[in-house]
Amino acid sequence: MKVAYRPILPQQLPSLPQVQRLGARWLRDSEIVARVLPFKVNQYVVDELIDWSRVPDDPIFQLTFPHRDMLPEDHFQSLQAALDSGIGETAVEQLIAGIRERLNPHPADQVAKNTPAFGDVSIPGLQHKYRETVLFFPKAGQTCHAYCSFCFRWPQFVDGGSLRIALADAAMLTAYLRAHREVTDLLVTGGDPLTMTTRRLSAYLEGLLEPGLEHVQNIRLGTKALSFWPHRFVDGEDADELLRLIERLSEAGRHVAIMLHVNHPVELSTAIAQQAIRRLRSAGAQLRSQSPVLRHVNDSAAVWSALWKEQVRLGIHPYYMFVVRDTGAKSRFDLPLVRALDIYQHAIRTVSGLARTARGPSMSTSGGKVEIKGVISLGDSRAFVLNYLQARDPDLVGRPFLARYDEHATWFDELRPANEDAREFFPPGHDCMDDLAALSRPQPSTTAIASTSIR
Repeated sequence: MKVAYRPILPQQLPSLPQVQRLGARWLRDSEIVARVLPFKVNQYVVDELIDWSRVPDDPIFQLTFPHRDMLPEDHFQSLQAALDSGIGETAVEQLIAGIRERLNPHPADQVAKNTPAFGDVSIPGLQHKYRETVLFFPKAGQTCHAYCSFCFRWPQFVDGGSLRIALADAAMLTAYLRAHREVTDLLVTGGDPLTMTTRRLSAYLEGLLEPGLEHVQNIRLGTKALSFWPHRFVDGEDADELLRLIERLSEAGRHVAIMLHVNHPVELSTAIAQQAIRRLRSAGAQLRSQSPVLRHVNDSAAVWSALWKEQVRLGIHPYYMFVVRDTGAKSRFDLPLVRALDIYQHAIRTVSGLARTARGPSMSTSGGKVEIKGVISLGDSRAFVLNYLQARDPDLVGRPFLARYDEHATWFDELRPANEDAREFFPPGHDCMDDLAALSRPQPSTTAIASTSIR
């Protein structure tokens, strides 16, 4: 029996029985946050994934519902005062636009630096940051079955689309790829491209089988659908057509990778999700999974260990542990880098080699994906050992470098080169090279790593 998709939007929150017991104050706070950052869930998430007896501490509730501290307190207070004053919707929208701008809607210079041109024409729905990989944002796929509260692509879903990165022209995509034979990988992203009908998705992907595009060998589909709407792969209106599309691409010699965003083991626990996994694998897709490490959701080595073990059991390759990006509701979900590293190291020690494909903790910075390899002692001081897993400048990849140890840092921009040799790994403008001698001075001792136990 087919199950209808039923989204739940901000205006429907007051009538949702499960949240009515949370009280008027919680509801009002949530409505204010949802004016700035996107909110959408669906009946599957509400009924199948959230344990309402654990709310508000339930991890999927934390992952999907609005929370007051997703906004800086001064932003929250100013918006609340504006709404209470009755100043009018136009003035409120102007205030909201200003708040969104201060939440760093496009981190890591992704629009300015990653948007390619074809001839004299800029292509705003493509990003070409790394030599081998092009990101494609199909216009019809710039939504999700539910929105993650930490979402670093939140500008795709707000402000009537004025902040959105999107492209509708399939011919422009194939023309660009045909002209760039160094590209081996196309990552279709969003939003979520699997919110599109299979007919629309096929219009983009089957064009990759045309002569002259043989160099595009790997087709990646970034999606949260397995977690938030697994019916897409099982009994959705065109689920079978989607699997046949994957089969055609695979039979034509393309590697089809479904890049799953799975933040917690409970997302893989339902019968329908596991059926979806079996169907995708039977169609020839390779499944890989990634997630940030998130305060309130999965900031525990035990959770990550369980997640990776279950993924391997189900035939999913653990791929990345990310650090929360410096945008949107980062301040609610981020962790000090030393804590993220500690969680990764404790978790990776508890799994077999098949799960140690998970790389991280990794930061998607302007220069590339920076992995935290560990912490070393240098005399009386410490340093982070870092490594570019992928970089705008390929010559930086795979060459370890050092950054000064900082127990409070939560992002790459807060780190400082540890020596002159590390300077080239930090982008121009990332200064603070003025006091390299500081590394030789004793630093405050910390037990942040040694004292953290597996939870």
